[in-house]
Amino acid sequence: DVQLQASGGGSVQGGGSLRLSCAASGFAFEDNTIGWFRQAPGKEREGVSLIDGSVGTTYYSDSVKGRFTSSIDIAKNTTYLQMNNLKPEDTAVYYCGAAYYGLGDLGFSAIMTIADDPEHGSWGQGTQVTVSS
Repeated sequence: DVQLQASGGGSVQGGGSLRLSCAASGFAFEDNTIGWFRQAPGKEREGVSLIDGSVGTTYYSDSVKGRFTSSIDIAKNTTYLQMNNLKPEDTAVYYCGAAYYGLGDLGFSAIMTIADDPEHGSWGQGTQVTVSS
């Protein structure tokens, strides 16, 4: 069975840091695209970062660029989201999602759609991140 296990959420004050992890079982990150997404109360799920497991190419939303860094450890089949200089507006449930394709020209919307299809992708459970001012 394919599983994505997200962890690392918590509560921090503004300006603080957290590192989220997403460990996969049942498939390898290599040759696939892993994304981090978040959903705040009353808002739609939005993309945060994408990483191509094969070449390590990363892509970030404008709201987190320069503060968040996505990385991947192929040996551990785990991806990480290092979040620095956190702001209250970063408060959300964070999800990792996988698309069983290389990143190419795919964007956040495409990755979310692919991850919704169990034959072509998968989602992990969410982890709560709360940032206080």
